[in-house]
Amino acid sequence: MSSRGAATETAATLKNTPFDPELPPGARNAVRVCLRIQPTEKVTIITDNASREIAASLVKEVEEVGAPLNAFVLEDLAPRPLTGLPAEILEDLETSQVSIFAVQVQANELRSRMQMTEVVNRRRIRHAHMVNINRQIMLEGMRADFLKVDRISTTVLNLVSAAKQIKATTAAGSDLIADLEPSYRWLKTSGLISPDKWGNLPGGEVFTTPGEVNGTFVVDGVVGDYLCAKFGDLKENPLTIRVKGNRLTEVHSDNKELEQDFWAYTHTDENSDRVGEFAIGTNIEVKDVIGHILQDEKFPGIHIAFGNPYGEHTGAKWYSSTHIDVVGRRFNIWVDGKQIMREGQFLGMIS
Repeated sequence: MSSRGAATETAATLKNTPFDPELPPGARNAVRVCLRIQPTEKVTIITDNASREIAASLVKEVEEVGAPLNAFVLEDLAPRPLTGLPAEILEDLETSQVSIFAVQVQANELRSRMQMTEVVNRRRIRHAHMVNINRQIMLEGMRADFLKVDRISTTVLNLVSAAKQIKATTAAGSDLIADLEPSYRWLKTSGLISPDKWGNLPGGEVFTTPGEVNGTFVVDGVVGDYLCAKFGDLKENPLTIRVKGNRLTEVHSDNKELEQDFWAYTHTDENSDRVGEFAIGTNIEVKDVIGHILQDEKFPGIHIAFGNPYGEHTGAKWYSSTHIDVVGRRFNIWVDGKQIMREGQFLGMIS
């Protein structure tokens, strides 16, 4: 069977897959508000066995719009964890205007996702990245008023774009200073996805590559990539990391397995320990960390990531094969000395 025939068969199978009646509001938000899919646009949906039900709800919404689509289930095409994105999917993406990736990621699959986003960036596809999406996220973060989240994100973007320095602290012990590089761009991924930058869903953050970060970050939220599913919410057992000259220098946790796994991940290549992302979460509909990085990095506050700086978007000239976020709780944030957040709440200047 041809790859196109297999994709058509998969789409038909997903169309007939029963799903939780609570999923459609989040799926409708993704298709009609965040991606604004039009009947004339071709859509690629990529999913896996674990996410079939959510993918089925997305397929139904796309079909109701009237857009043609091809869908792929990863396990039908290649063994997991993936060593690369299957050629059938890469080929299909080349002719799509919109794509959705709703998959539970496994260890060492980042390369396959980078292959996908290379096509997305080059073809300027409106791409929704729904890594580790689950029912809770579909019922919480994906039901946000993304027009409101976009307004807040735009206000924050305007505040930070011309800033020289951001300071962030928490009662748990975080104390960070980010000196910003004026040649690096800030980006907004508020959930309203454009051809200029693919976005995670649920959306709600502004980010850049920092010039230099120094200080302590107490990760009492979550860590990213496949370590998130392994260790979950770190509120009761935080990870303390120290950064000097934009490089990770120390990692401490009572959970020694977490400490060792995080250190190993951030020493995969020469830039895996380098802060590649400095971000502010802006999705005020997200009320607390839930132990899933896809939603938790949108939680209002600061998160940073070690590794790949997404230089094609920020302008950073260096590269890493890895990227792992760390999220904390209840931040205080100052932008060039002006406080914009207290204990995780945006101050009155942001409505």
